[in-house]
Amino acid sequence: MWAYVVRRLLLAIPTLLGVTVVVFLIMRVIGDESLRFNTGMTMSFETYQMIREELGLNKPLYEQYFHWLFDIVTLDFGRSILYNNAEMSALLARKVPLSLQVGLMGLLIGSGLGIIGGVIAALKQDTFTDYLIRGIAILGISVPTFWSGMMLILIFVRMFDWIPRQGYVPIWEDPAGNLAQLIWPALIIGLGFFMGTTLRMMRGAMLEVMSEDYIRTARAKGLGERVIITRHAMRNALIPVLTLVGMFLPITVTGLVVTEQVFGIPGVGHLMIDAINFRDFPVVQLLVTLSGIAVVMANLGVDMLYLWLYPRIRY
Repeated sequence: MWAYVVRRLLLAIPTLLGVTVVVFLIMRVIGDESLRFNTGMTMSFETYQMIREELGLNKPLYEQYFHWLFDIVTLDFGRSILYNNAEMSALLARKVPLSLQVGLMGLLIGSGLGIIGGVIAALKQDTFTDYLIRGIAILGISVPTFWSGMMLILIFVRMFDWIPRQGYVPIWEDPAGNLAQLIWPALIIGLGFFMGTTLRMMRGAMLEVMSEDYIRTARAKGLGERVIITRHAMRNALIPVLTLVGMFLPITVTGLVVTEQVFGIPGVGHLMIDAINFRDFPVVQLLVTLSGIAVVMANLGVDMLYLWLYPRIRY
């Protein structure tokens, strides 16, 4: 087992380096042009040259890359042009916890209900319950989150005179107030794409597992149906679902752009939109890099969980 873990960790290193190389080259192609755009709109040519020098864009590419990579490894993320030269580490410290909380709440709601609903739909195959659950799943996948979010806000404002609270407080300072604000975007995310996709995957995996020979053998040996479902069927059916949830994890931090815009959440998605609109080159480069790293680390975490769900993979 430990040899497998070490091998997966070592394989993640060149993957992460590849991510940094791709992001660096793409951003170097568009970064200088972004600064030229700002030069003609909001800054003098002297300011433009000064910013290029501060960002290291006047140095050779290989020197820029290794200097930037060293800064990333040492957690020196540089400063933002848009936010008055503020340190990006401070910006991330304010934005990431908010996006992470909303995303994880939505992921827990969606994956939990999706797994339960998928199991019920598989056990009630081709019945009214199955059709109803599958219809809810398709509806959740089909309806865009921006539309459902706006409808939720309109319903609460028009029918209950509910006005969203401005500004967000950490959960450790005001748990009730924090959850009262963030539960609605979390529900929109969770009951939409997360739940629908997880439910359909879990239902298909359960139907496939329930037809396997070892399930029939377990029934022939006299095991109870609950034991067969929970200990044998669900555990094996969770393997593809776990891969799907692992793909969702990076989205919980960097992919909630639309939802954050609809609900006015000042998270990472909101920061990304502002950075793109105002050509804030360092912020865009950092967020894209962190997105790639999040994808690699999520896949690595899923591989580690496979060892618990499917012990044969150790060999």
